[in-house]
Amino acid sequence: MPTNRPFVLSIAGFDPSAGAGVLADIKTFEQHQVYGFAINTANTIQTENKFVAIQWTELSFVLQSIETLFGTYEIKAVKIGIIPSLNYLKSIVFLIKRLSPKTKIIWDTVLKSTTEFDFLQIENQQDLLAILNQIELITPNYNEILKLNPEEKPVEMIIEKLVKNCPILLKGGHHPKETGTDYLHTQNQFFRLSPKNTSIYQKHGSGCVLSAAITANIALGKELLLACKEGKNYTENFLLSTPTSLGNHYV
Repeated sequence: MPTNRPFVLSIAGFDPSAGAGVLADIKTFEQHQVYGFAINTANTIQTENKFVAIQWTELSFVLQSIETLFGTYEIKAVKIGIIPSLNYLKSIVFLIKRLSPKTKIIWDTVLKSTTEFDFLQIENQQDLLAILNQIELITPNYNEILKLNPEEKPVEMIIEKLVKNCPILLKGGHHPKETGTDYLHTQNQFFRLSPKNTSIYQKHGSGCVLSAAITANIALGKELLLACKEGKNYTENFLLSTPTSLGNHYV
């Protein structure tokens, strides 16, 4: 195994179109020169334009996979994608932190597909906050953060509550006023990340690519703000790479 690259892990779904999920994450990891592992939380039947079906992986199988990898490798950072329940996520996060407290976890809060297939409902706010206490970053878009706390509005109040437990990168792809502008919120401050180019092509899996790029940069030792900035730059290049919904990866 390579000794000159940090190990990173994607725990996410398998998308046969390779636009999203673990295949997109591995492509992104490779371009960042980190060594990527992957554990499937689900197999899906889909294209970049159509979601047909999903088959979730048994939690026990995922946990055994995590134990096997962490028992062999020093994994610097983990990106988590689609999961079926908070209990499923909580089991994954708490196991990782028990096995390797220093491993950084980034959760891409995918609550539904771009084709409107729901993955996760937030059943319990206390469970959510307990999970966020163990995570280094979540990356919701404008629609997803509303679903993280449907009892609370406006968005600013949700952020104020959740950021006490975990930094938040609020993606701007679905923002009603500032499309493409991301905001990184930490407990004491926030940072505005403006796009370099707004004339981009929409891509299937762009959120996966962004969170994977941030994960890779964190594994490479970069501070959170710089990791988010460089992840955003990488994702913009991905969005500009083709006029279709499936993009090409390159640094």
